[in-house]
Amino acid sequence: MNRRRFLGIGVSALGAGALAAVAAPSAARLFAAGQPGRLLTSELDLPEAFRIPLPVPPVLQPVRTDGTTDYYEITQQVAELEILPGVKTQAWTYGGSFPGPTVVTRAGRTAVVKHRNELPVPSVTHLHGGHTPADSDGYPVDLLLPVGSATDADQRTAGMAGMSGMQGTPGATGTHGTPGTHEMHGMPGMRAAAGRNVVGERSYTYPGKQRAATLWYHDHRMGFTGPGVWRGLAGFHLVHDEPEDALPLPRGERDLPLMIADRSFAADGSFRYPAVDPSLADPGVTGPYANGVLGDVLLVNGAPWPRLDVDRARYRLRLLNASNARPYRLELDPQPAGGGALVQIGSDGGLLAAPVAHDGIQIAPAERFDVVVDFSRYEPGTQVRLVNRLGSDRTAEVMRFDVSSKPVKDDAMVPDKLVAVEALDPAAAVTTRDFAFRRSRGDGWTVNGDPYQPGRSIAAPALGTVERWRFSSDLHHPVHVHLDHFQVIGRNGGDPGPFDAGWKDTVDLRPAEAVEVLVRFTDYAGTYMLHCHNLEHEDMAMMADFTVR
Repeated sequence: MNRRRFLGIGVSALGAGALAAVAAPSAARLFAAGQPGRLLTSELDLPEAFRIPLPVPPVLQPVRTDGTTDYYEITQQVAELEILPGVKTQAWTYGGSFPGPTVVTRAGRTAVVKHRNELPVPSVTHLHGGHTPADSDGYPVDLLLPVGSATDADQRTAGMAGMSGMQGTPGATGTHGTPGTHEMHGMPGMRAAAGRNVVGERSYTYPGKQRAATLWYHDHRMGFTGPGVWRGLAGFHLVHDEPEDALPLPRGERDLPLMIADRSFAADGSFRYPAVDPSLADPGVTGPYANGVLGDVLLVNGAPWPRLDVDRARYRLRLLNASNARPYRLELDPQPAGGGALVQIGSDGGLLAAPVAHDGIQIAPAERFDVVVDFSRYEPGTQVRLVNRLGSDRTAEVMRFDVSSKPVKDDAMVPDKLVAVEALDPAAAVTTRDFAFRRSRGDGWTVNGDPYQPGRSIAAPALGTVERWRFSSDLHHPVHVHLDHFQVIGRNGGDPGPFDAGWKDTVDLRPAEAVEVLVRFTDYAGTYMLHCHNLEHEDMAMMADFTVR
């Protein structure tokens, strides 16, 4: 999207008051319910809720292993899926399914995941929450080009379309490559951004130097993350370790990853998405959706409003918000006697030091919350809905749990103490940096007043140091930091919020908020990113590089 086109959508998307970086009070009123974006309605009849059994993504098996490493292979491919009953939807998938297969690894063992791109477009795979070397992090212009789409000589210059106009500097250069132009197969007008591109296959190496945690992987291509994830490019990646194994938490079929995502469907069953260019040769969405795309169908593990038969026992629910822009407040209805239905045991970066009981959990795009629900607190036969208090009509319901009447054995429990979690010391911070996430009158979605340009770093932390980073917002911005998890130490000059506990990689900034975090940079030097995880904001340049040295 060029600058002129972007400026043309401003007032229709948010209103004149929200365009200025100083318009935080009006922004807070505009999104008082915590609901950014605009609803895109489906063009076909939607199915009745709670009729489809909850699917569970298959676990990907390694193709081989050795003494230190497990090797996996995933083919990115187009697949015809039955997401809505009786309707075929063409999806971009990892391995032919949505969500993609769940990759399960262990701390201390290296995982090498080879991706083969048989899609009609380039891709970039980012392990969200992964502690990885820079060349495997999924930098947004390090493209995996489709099989047969370019020759070796083209790899230096093949890029993604349209971003040079938005960045303000044609063919921006940086540490990741050199600019140029190229007519890409199936994508007329493809223009270059700097990147380390390969054709057909790329292997990502994840050394496993991190705690047990619920991670996920998704497309991260510059300018096109929104449509890529919307069309199906997302999957779970779970890390296990010995401290977690030693706890009596729910396991096996009672340990459930739940990917919650909203989507909209066209009359022919295809995913409906308001791209400026339906062929995706140019990035961006039409004006009314510049603040994010909200779907009217809620999917859990790729199924609309599913149901699950559960025992009267404890279940671990790994909640992931994989929506482009929609936040949720998740609650159980009815609440069990005494409340505290959702016992949080983990956050983005793994287990907490101690469990925290919630009546409801507010979860922004890309955040994860591991919770334990004890269904023995309900009478046999109870139908327990997982609801979204930020939604309305059909988007107010997520899924349903049907509590069994048969007696079962349940040895699981939630201990009063979980694992040791080191608390970073604010006094150890060697510097403080400010990052303002704003909609600028001149350049659209920005970080510190500038739209994204690959290779231009706005911070250079040193390995082994702790820094204090302060994020501030005008509107709603879930902020994600690559490489290392962080700890939230304050909101708006006060204590952290009720959902800020533990190690985080994504923090929810509501309108007109300021959040302080501590980050310790470890293991890997190189260029990484911080950005808004409202994917429409991200695609329209609300990203920045930082280089660890």
